[in-house]
Amino acid sequence: MFDRSNKDLVSAGLVSALGAGIVTSFAVNQGQDPFVALIITAIASVCGMVCHQFDLI
Repeated sequence: MFDRSNKDLVSAGLVSALGAGIVTSFAVNQGQDPFVALIITAIASVCGMVCHQFDLI
């Protein structure tokens, strides 16, 4: 009827990126390199999308 698989995958990536972004923004505030924080956020986002795609969570 409706193909919502792309929206669900995107929303899973956005939610995981938002969660990781909050934690890494605190770490940047404490002195962590911002580039490392972006890499951590990107990895968390991809991991969230993979977990959602294969129904691991």
